[in-house]
Amino acid sequence: MTVSLRPLSESDLPFLYHWLYEVTEPQWKQWDGPYFAPAPHLTYDKFCQSSWACSTDNNRRIIDVAGKPVGIVTRHEEDPVGGGWYETGIVIYDPQHWKHGIGTQALSLWTKLTFAETNAHLLTLTTWSGNERMIRCGRRIGFTECARIPQARLWDGKRWDSVKLVILRSEAERLP
Repeated sequence: MTVSLRPLSESDLPFLYHWLYEVTEPQWKQWDGPYFAPAPHLTYDKFCQSSWACSTDNNRRIIDVAGKPVGIVTRHEEDPVGGGWYETGIVIYDPQHWKHGIGTQALSLWTKLTFAETNAHLLTLTTWSGNERMIRCGRRIGFTECARIPQARLWDGKRWDSVKLVILRSEAERLP
């Protein structure tokens, strides 16, 4: 399976809008910070005009499998800007694409691209203890756990840890 990352284009907006707003109770939201309040609903036109949809920055890419979008990777530099700390993220929207190694390949590519395109000294990936697949994905490509805040997240009537994983540039350079 060929996984690639490509810049977001206008033709990706219907795909993104579908998974962000049209699918009711999508499974991906149960894993991607389900304890956060949902974003306000936008019409398709408002979504296309939003700063998120119109942004041409290099800090996100579409995860593409065989010419079709399946998800997105993101990054932002933590303050203070210029310090070399980037937080990364990944979402694969449709569960039919889960458990095939797509996330691992995409996160590996994104890690390498982020170090190649930025002054990043380290990358972090933050999730919660209920998202064991994300934790395994990060570990597979060389991220290690650097912080665990016990019972920081309340969701579905239970307390979950917040988990932060890290990889240093020097560690990533040794990866295959």
